[in-house]
Amino acid sequence: MTVPVKRGDGRVALTYLAPALLVLVGLMGYPIYQLVLISLFDYGQEQVSGGAPLTFLGLGNYARLLADDRFWAVLGQTVGFAAVCVAGTLLVGAALAVLATRVRAWARTTLFLAALGAWATPAVAGSTIWLFLFDANLGFVNEVLGTTGFSWTYDKWVAFGLVAAQVIWCSFPFVMVTLYAGIRAIPGEVLEAAALDGASTARTATAVILPLLRPILVVVTIQSIIWDFKVFTQIYVMTNGGGIAGRNLVLNVYAYQQAFAASEYGLGAAIGVVTTVLLLLVTAGYLRALRRGGEEL
Repeated sequence: MTVPVKRGDGRVALTYLAPALLVLVGLMGYPIYQLVLISLFDYGQEQVSGGAPLTFLGLGNYARLLADDRFWAVLGQTVGFAAVCVAGTLLVGAALAVLATRVRAWARTTLFLAALGAWATPAVAGSTIWLFLFDANLGFVNEVLGTTGFSWTYDKWVAFGLVAAQVIWCSFPFVMVTLYAGIRAIPGEVLEAAALDGASTARTATAVILPLLRPILVVVTIQSIIWDFKVFTQIYVMTNGGGIAGRNLVLNVYAYQQAFAASEYGLGAAIGVVTTVLLLLVTAGYLRALRRGGEEL
């Protein structure tokens, strides 16, 4: 059903959102302005130390970036890595949300506490724990599998898989709790009507439950895309800065390497701006999904 919107509702909403908006502009507006400004100059270590003047390049850094095959390779890796993380997070979160509706209260409470513990673990601590568990010589996983000496971070794709598993581990609780709340909010009368009509469990899930959960699924999917596209800590910690010869780079780590390892701050800032623009496009889709979801409630 469509919720009627009164003419003054927009102004009231802006009034309530104004303090948060001012804080966001104060915290993010100036840094983003500086990021864009630096990306327009040849800004390296000599310029930072005052040994050379700034040279205005305009869109030169962006032209150099877009002509670089390595940038496109890293962008492709970032998109692929984020897609795997998002798909894994949704599958694990949805499966556990359904499981939580079918188990006893004590088991559900234990599941939620364990999941929230994973969600609350800092990224650096979680990544370090996973590295220890998968250590080639001392790791618990290799001991159980009988593969002592196997390095999980040497091969490019195995390393990406390990990092993706860690990202999914710390991300699925948000999806699980959100979908669980959505499932519990479905009126029992709707499910009873489907059962009386002779719908099977699979038919009820695809024809009744999923359409009702569609607004929530859209929101958690876009939210997961935003989170996983800008992953930095897990890749940097678990692959020691991007893997052997930079084989496991994603955009955020690539920008860090260009800016601080290669001292090309202008080029690193350009990568940051491109990443920000891509995330803003996803955020616009997120806000549009929220609006549509509100209209369908």
